[in-house]
Amino acid sequence: MRRGGSLARQALLVRVGRRPGEATGRAATATRAEVIYTGTDLVPLAPLAGRGRKLATSGSHGPVAMAQPLTAEHGPLTVEDDSAALLPGEHTMRRRISFALVNACTLASLALGLTAIFLAMHGDPRLAAAFLVGCVGFDGLDGALARKLGVSSPFGAQMDSLADMCSFGLAAPVVVYASLADRVPTAAAAVACMLVAGCAAIRLARFNVSPKDGKFFSGVPTTMAAAVLALTVLIGLPLPGIAVLGGVAVLAFAMVSSFPYAKLARLVKLPMWLWLLPIVGCLVDARLTFVLVVAAYLFSGPVMWLKAKRV
Repeated sequence: MRRGGSLARQALLVRVGRRPGEATGRAATATRAEVIYTGTDLVPLAPLAGRGRKLATSGSHGPVAMAQPLTAEHGPLTVEDDSAALLPGEHTMRRRISFALVNACTLASLALGLTAIFLAMHGDPRLAAAFLVGCVGFDGLDGALARKLGVSSPFGAQMDSLADMCSFGLAAPVVVYASLADRVPTAAAAVACMLVAGCAAIRLARFNVSPKDGKFFSGVPTTMAAAVLALTVLIGLPLPGIAVLGGVAVLAFAMVSSFPYAKLARLVKLPMWLWLLPIVGCLVDARLTFVLVVAAYLFSGPVMWLKAKRV
């Protein structure tokens, strides 16, 4: 290959392989490297960590970084198995078992959500709502276990988000739809439930890409919204169907709102007398107390938002 002049129309074939007869395994050692290279000039760059590099310039495309040649002085190239990235850190037997246990909880939540859909389709929405409550329990358990056992990972976060969409973004509105089928117009129930599913998807996607706040949620979390919907069906609120439908719509919009809602860690620090009020209320009328507690929580978001705006 010439050193001077344009290198246009010149090409090299690139291949990476192993010597014949070498054993295969989790890592492969490259013994041969060639680069497909066309229509560029090589410009030397400043050495990086003692190794010379070159930059390819190609017309209007601008500078393009070139891979460093694989020579004996650089040592063998190791290609890691992609599956190793699922569990960051050391791969001890204890961590593997812990990782599997955490993801089993996530799959259990997903399985309970699917079961809730099947039960709702067969005309048993109250039992389906009970399975949704189980989904909420497993959803909280997998996160707590991941932090406790030190096996939190990007894979686990994505898997949890997908399971939440199935259990809380799909199963919850299906259960609500089955419970309202005979009380409100079918079209109205369908629109309200589609609204829940759409807002849940937006809420989960926004959570995945937004910075986390240790004190407040931005909008009502999908887990809490699903818990409210499940308990609404399970306890059978003595409210007109249209009122329940309106509450479902409000809850859906609350998920995608930017109002700050306190996390559980802050709620448990509330004064004791505030906890005594709902406890006493449950002894008098559990259903009414549930409605008042949910309404107070939903109303707390706009109140804190207005308070922050005034400051």
